[in-house]
Amino acid sequence: MIRAARFRGYNWNVIEGIDGHNVDAIDAAIKLARSQNDKPTLIICHTIIGKGSPNMAGTHSVHGSPLGKDELAATRDNLNWKHDKFFIPEEVYEAWDAREIGAKLQSTWQSKFSIYSDKYPELSKDLIRRMNGDLPDDFDSFANKLINMTIDKAETLATRKASQLAISELVSELPELLGGSADLTGSNFTDWKDSVSVRSDSKGTNFGRYINYGVREFGMAAIMNGISLHGGYLPFGGTFLTFSDYSRNAIRMAALMRQKVIHIFTHDSIGLGEDGPTHQSIEHAASLRLIPNLSVWRPCDTLETVVAWLYGVRRNSSVGMRVRDGGPTALLLSRQNLPFIDRDRDTVESISKGGYILKENKNAEAVIIATGSEISIALDAQSKLSEEGIMIRVVSMPSTDVFDKQDISWKNKVLPSDLPRIAIEAGVTSGWYKYVGIDGIVLGIDRYGESAPAGCLFKFFGLTVDVVADAVRKILLNKGI
Repeated sequence: MIRAARFRGYNWNVIEGIDGHNVDAIDAAIKLARSQNDKPTLIICHTIIGKGSPNMAGTHSVHGSPLGKDELAATRDNLNWKHDKFFIPEEVYEAWDAREIGAKLQSTWQSKFSIYSDKYPELSKDLIRRMNGDLPDDFDSFANKLINMTIDKAETLATRKASQLAISELVSELPELLGGSADLTGSNFTDWKDSVSVRSDSKGTNFGRYINYGVREFGMAAIMNGISLHGGYLPFGGTFLTFSDYSRNAIRMAALMRQKVIHIFTHDSIGLGEDGPTHQSIEHAASLRLIPNLSVWRPCDTLETVVAWLYGVRRNSSVGMRVRDGGPTALLLSRQNLPFIDRDRDTVESISKGGYILKENKNAEAVIIATGSEISIALDAQSKLSEEGIMIRVVSMPSTDVFDKQDISWKNKVLPSDLPRIAIEAGVTSGWYKYVGIDGIVLGIDRYGESAPAGCLFKFFGLTVDVVADAVRKILLNKGI
């Protein structure tokens, strides 16, 4: 069988020829697999869809359709099932009742853990914290120090590099952080100094806090979901933003299951340059923003990147039977350097609201909304127009979903209804009309990219200071201002 040969090629154990309808055969195969603990095992079971149905077994008809009254009766006769509808015989209850053995196992484990806790009180306390999905008691203090350190450094960096610096600080505070990348570590910057990769050889598993997932974005995203569901770890993994399409189903499941998983998506726009349209994300930011319960951040500098990381880390996660609001976070990060932006303390605290007034002008006549690398274009356009006597407010909106959760007073403060609005982002334009209105202007890219240096591409696609300034003049003229 091709499937068996494939997994043997991966150096797995493979157990074939198991009757998937025979409980004893399956049980024996699982016991055999557990005895072969030198490597993973694939058990290949053979089943018949709809087995027991005299006329529909083995056909597609039984997959998504009810059997129907007559076929249901025939199936009951074929299986010699004489019980009434929805009746479960006592022997079935007894066979599935694991309460007694479960209580014994739990009691045994609890006794062992009590001994461990007495011997290693701090480690046991941290284990409980991690398994509950909680943060350390001093995390808020740590977060404030990280923010202040970032402000003091005021570095001009690519936000992918800013993310790496944030990771380097977070790993010391959060031993549960478990990083990785889909064969793009050197580009995603998801590793840190002294990070150790997980490895397995004939001697066993060498544990670390970094997983080299290989070129398999979906596999990475799905594995991170499993790690989060297990509890005790906070997984994050990186790839290029354009490859998020491969991860999408697993990202959606993380959002559905309210799992705290952090996705690092770098090379977030035409700003990556010469790799061209296959690698230049156009629709991806907008597409990810459509996934309910996925928080998407596209930061403009080192400080917004840190705030985005802190937001993702602080999101809750559902662990076991403890269901809590929360979920995954996606950070969309630049390849190119972006300038640090000075802010006063109130403005710094406003970043966590997802959308905020980055730079105000008294008696502003219009609002420019931007994200990520386009923030610097918006700020330069503001300065240019100010010289002409046209006062503009610049709003940074690194996370539309977080901004959408704010109360109406905050939204009206940031985006008052009496000011015309222009949005700029190096991606598809449709999602921004929610914020600028049907009479607003959105500057973006509604086609695929090109292969050229980043600076040439921004000019080619009209994402420049002059084009933004012209858009402001146009909207003010249309409004009769």
